[in-house]
Amino acid sequence: MFRHLFSALKSGDMLDRAFSEFSEMLDHAEWMFIRANEVLSRKVASEEVRESIYQRDKAINDLLKGIRRKIVRHLTINPGSDAPAGLALMSVAKDAERIGDYCKNVFEVGQCYHEDFNVPSYHEPLEAIRLEVEALFETVATAWRDSETKAAKGAIKNADAIRGRCDEVIDQLLADHASIKTHEAVAYSLLARHYKRVVAHLANISTAVTGRIEDLDFRR
Repeated sequence: MFRHLFSALKSGDMLDRAFSEFSEMLDHAEWMFIRANEVLSRKVASEEVRESIYQRDKAINDLLKGIRRKIVRHLTINPGSDAPAGLALMSVAKDAERIGDYCKNVFEVGQCYHEDFNVPSYHEPLEAIRLEVEALFETVATAWRDSETKAAKGAIKNADAIRGRCDEVIDQLLADHASIKTHEAVAYSLLARHYKRVVAHLANISTAVTGRIEDLDFRR
């Protein structure tokens, strides 16, 4: 189980720092997700958080590069040592980087779409999804930090349910020929897609806590 692999990998100072940097990536991504949705709901103006959003995204990218350097250096100095856990950490760090990109995309929807969201049949399901994604960030961070298999499995289950509801919103939009304006339909569909991708990558991270190296990114 990855609990034991991670425990072994974290025994060195260099890779202990890599694990800490991965947690920083998740923290930055969660912050970006919350702020991006505040722009969508007009709680804050896009100009107030734009620079911080892009700075956090750059910080995530820099952390990913740093994690890769540390793992390669560690495995070069200690060939064969902790390779499975190192590969796992590299994989999930890329997932965290992609989450940052999709959070940035959510912000860009709020930045570019200047009208209100007026159709309850779409707005209400997406608002419920948003709240669940925010909670999922916390669950995944805890599962990773504490190697909690039960929390990770719960996160995967919740993520798959959220993805299904995102698909339902998109399917409904594609079938709707009358009740919604084109520009609003585009905004809703982009949000559903971006939310779906965020939770997919959060689920991928959770697979590192529950399975074997070959099972990363796959779940039953």
